[in-house]
Amino acid sequence: MEILTCVKRVPQVGGRIMITPDGQEVDTRKSGFAISPHEECAVEEAVRLTQQLGGTSTVLTLGPPAAVDQLRDALALGAGHGILLETDGREWGPIATAAAITAEVRRKAAAGPGYNLLFFGNEAADTGDYQVGIRVAESLGWPCATGIKQLEIDGGTVRARRESQGTVEEFQFGLPAVITVKEGINLPRYPSLPGRLRAKRALIEQHQPQWSADGLRKTGLRVPAERRQQAVVLGSGAAAVPALVQVLEELGVLR
Repeated sequence: MEILTCVKRVPQVGGRIMITPDGQEVDTRKSGFAISPHEECAVEEAVRLTQQLGGTSTVLTLGPPAAVDQLRDALALGAGHGILLETDGREWGPIATAAAITAEVRRKAAAGPGYNLLFFGNEAADTGDYQVGIRVAESLGWPCATGIKQLEIDGGTVRARRESQGTVEEFQFGLPAVITVKEGINLPRYPSLPGRLRAKRALIEQHQPQWSADGLRKTGLRVPAERRQQAVVLGSGAAAVPALVQVLEELGVLR
């Protein structure tokens, strides 16, 4: 079983988002980086499957040279091989990203043996495009199941399940295939010390895909206005009761 898991380098959540002075990019100079929880689960699922069925788990990312750090984080979790599609720092949209990944999958198939299964996170943690995995599947002509939270592989048959509107949908299809997974399909392991040491020494395969525009033109980015909140002191002790009752009546709590 040859599995490729595609991850994206995204700013860590929790920090304040800032825009560059020209309004074209998110200023990441003070941001840490990680991969999304969906993709962490995708890496874990790939590692579990190769441990169960044999084969190799490869992790791939498209991004600047610094994205090697996210590949090494995935290698520390048990992935066996890392591939960096190195960019020059320009933003790649979902169409261009999918094209670069598709080209890498075809290059691997030409060199043989190719990948049997491609994993993606259900959506990117920063842009939430929900597109790349589906576009790759369409380009390759492979079946694609999205939003998966349970997976079984028996021989060349895949059974994938997802939750939808209070029900469970089940899909059955053959390999090769593309699957996008959601957080909760598993509980990702913590990297071990031997895993971190191995990842630090691992050789990362690097390629430079050709950039192409997506056909959309970005005019600018803006940070939404912060919602300001103000606390009002109603009073102290029993003297505050009338004001409190009035507030509760305005909220509709008291009838």
